[in-house]
Amino acid sequence: MLGTLNQQEMEELLLRNVTGRIGCRDGDQIYIVPVSYAYNEKYIIAHSGEGLKIDMMRKNPQVGFEVDEISDQRNWKSVICQGRFEEILDEKEKYYAMKFLVSRLMHTQLSETARLPDAIGEGHAAPLIRPIVYRIRMETMTGRCEFA
Repeated sequence: MLGTLNQQEMEELLLRNVTGRIGCRDGDQIYIVPVSYAYNEKYIIAHSGEGLKIDMMRKNPQVGFEVDEISDQRNWKSVICQGRFEEILDEKEKYYAMKFLVSRLMHTQLSETARLPDAIGEGHAAPLIRPIVYRIRMETMTGRCEFA
């Protein structure tokens, strides 16, 4: 049976998960990529290195964000958000955003792109990485589900 998630169910799904997908657009090119995130009931908080996704969101800050929980083809929940990319530039705000993000991710198995790199080799320190920390200001949110 298909259904619609209410506001509380959508919020709970976003809070339970730490991996979603950002969709961004630059002219005719659309780019969708998974990201590790933390949700604080107002924003999606994430970080990234410089690259295509950041370039595209800086040019066109209107983005989509999706999170799914899929048990099987007949049992799933999905939330799709529309929002605005905002790069966090203030150092104090950036520090607290990263602290919040790390606190949400620290008990999960992190992907290579979500964590700081290990040392490059024996006797070499890892390079200092200055991640781009950003938030997605939520504007609209819809949620659907199916259960058998």
